[in-house]
Amino acid sequence: MGNLGAFKRSLLFSAFSYLGFEAYQVFSQAAVVHATAKVFRVEEILEQADYLYESGETEKLYQLLTQYKESEDAELLWRLARASRDIAQLSGTSEAEKKLLVYEALEYAKRALEKNEHSFAAHKWYAICISDVGDYEGIKAKIANAYIIKEHFEKAIELNPKDATSIHLMGIWCYTFAEMPWYQRRIAKMLFATPPSSTYEEALGYFHRAEQVDPNFYSKNLLLLGKTYLKLHNKKLAAFWLMKAKDYPAHTEEDKQIQTEAAQLLTGFNDKK
Repeated sequence: MGNLGAFKRSLLFSAFSYLGFEAYQVFSQAAVVHATAKVFRVEEILEQADYLYESGETEKLYQLLTQYKESEDAELLWRLARASRDIAQLSGTSEAEKKLLVYEALEYAKRALEKNEHSFAAHKWYAICISDVGDYEGIKAKIANAYIIKEHFEKAIELNPKDATSIHLMGIWCYTFAEMPWYQRRIAKMLFATPPSSTYEEALGYFHRAEQVDPNFYSKNLLLLGKTYLKLHNKKLAAFWLMKAKDYPAHTEEDKQIQTEAAQLLTGFNDKK
């Protein structure tokens, strides 16, 4: 009888163990299905976001992505940083709203970088957003962040050498410090033992490199090639690139502004003649 009781207990234990194992398998499979569905869901959102971005639907894109602002996905977060910044750039956005959006964009970009430090886009948008915030915190803060901005642009290029935008932005960094006025240079000397500096030649190298990676990808790159050649007193090549900027198809408000600026600079050429 003792042996029979032990056998029953053993049988009961085995049954519970089997049921427990079956339950574990069910829960495990459910977790895998849920995780897979979650991945597909994120990919679907990213596809929608990229379509809206390419279509120039700035407000719809922002409305879509803000629904997922608590996400921990770096790809989604850097896109949200970009969308916030794009809304801030719209002519109909008030100054108060613009400031809020700029700081909001920085927070999203920072979180994207924390989630994935190997994302070139997270590095790129973090640098862009730090630069934007500097416009509200004064020239001293903007210069103080100069090396941080450069570091993240360089990291973005290292992670993805085929991203023309990161290369272009590195060119803007060089152009900005090449033409820095004397009073800003004095501030830089107060902040750094070796202040950030660059040359128009260095900026030109990045603008050309961006153009080689992706020809005619951005009207502003064409404009800055023209403006940099002007700084280097090469009017022939300046006119060539300014003409390309003027004739660039205007898809955005920025493109229209660049067309106008390029046309004004070219008119200046004619006036001098």
